[in-house]
Amino acid sequence: MTPAIRARLAALGNDLSPEMLGGSLELLKGMNRGLSPDTQVQRDIAYGPDPRHRLDLFRESAAEGAPVFVFVHGGGFLMGDKHTEGSPFYSNMGDFAARHGMIGVTLTYRLAPEHRFPSGPDDMAMAVDWLRANVAEHGGDPAKIVLSGQSAGAVHVAGYLAHRADRAEGIAGACLMSGIYDTHTCAPNASAEAYYGTDRRQWGAASCMPGLLKTPVPVQFSVAEFDPDDFQQQAAQLVEQWYGARGRYPEIHYLAGHNHLSPALSVGSDQTEVERMLAAFVARVTG
Repeated sequence: MTPAIRARLAALGNDLSPEMLGGSLELLKGMNRGLSPDTQVQRDIAYGPDPRHRLDLFRESAAEGAPVFVFVHGGGFLMGDKHTEGSPFYSNMGDFAARHGMIGVTLTYRLAPEHRFPSGPDDMAMAVDWLRANVAEHGGDPAKIVLSGQSAGAVHVAGYLAHRADRAEGIAGACLMSGIYDTHTCAPNASAEAYYGTDRRQWGAASCMPGLLKTPVPVQFSVAEFDPDDFQQQAAQLVEQWYGARGRYPEIHYLAGHNHLSPALSVGSDQTEVERMLAAFVARVTG
C-alpha cells in the first residue's frame, strides 16, 4: 500500500466496526478498475441443493487446461456474497484469475445460525466435487484447483483441509487470508457462537489447527498489519505450532498497510502486492 492509502486504512482502526468495514469498502471500490473486457463470466451455477450453493465462473476464451482459482468470501459466518450488483466485489477475484490465465471461481455457502459447523467444510467439499466433475468443460484442469478464502472464508477452506482431508486429497494448494484456525484459543464473539454454538466446551472439535499441521496440501497464509488482535494472535500461534510440528517455517506473509478487508478488496486496483502474492503461489503449486 502507498503511504497515503495506508494512512487512510490505519485511521479506520483495527476493530471490525461498521466504520472500518464501510470505509474500507468505499475506499477500495473507488480504486478498482473493473472487469477486464476479455473476461467472460457465467453466474449462479448450482453446485449443491441449497439456494446458497452457487458459484460464478470467470475465464478468457483461450483458457484450456488452466489452473482453477477459487475464492471464498468472508462475512463472520453470517453474511457475505460472491457478487453484489453495482460493486466490484468479489468478482474482482474471479477476474484476477482470468487475467492471469486461470479459471476463476467465486462462490457462496450456507450461513449461520441456520447452518452451523461443519456446514462450511461440507459446502467446500460439494463445490470441489462439482469442479472436479465439470471444470474441464470450462477450460480448467481439475488436478490444478487452488482454494483461497478470507476471514470466515479462510476458516471454511481450512476446515475442508482439516476435517475433510480425504475429500481434499489432490488439491493443488490453498491461500488463507486472515483466518481463525484454533477454536480452543480464539476470542469468543457473537459470530463464532452463531456458527460453533453457544457452548464453548463443544468448540474444540471444530478446530482446524491439528488438521492444518498435518495437511499435505501446500498452504500460503497471510495476516494484515491492521488485522484485529485475535487474527494477529492466531497467526503467531500458527507459526509456532507449524514449526513445532514440521520443523520448518510456514509460508506466511505480513501484509503491511492492509487491514482485515483490504487484501481481497485491493485485487484489481493499482495496489498489486496481494495480486502478485497469490499469482506467484498458484504458479508455483500448479506449474
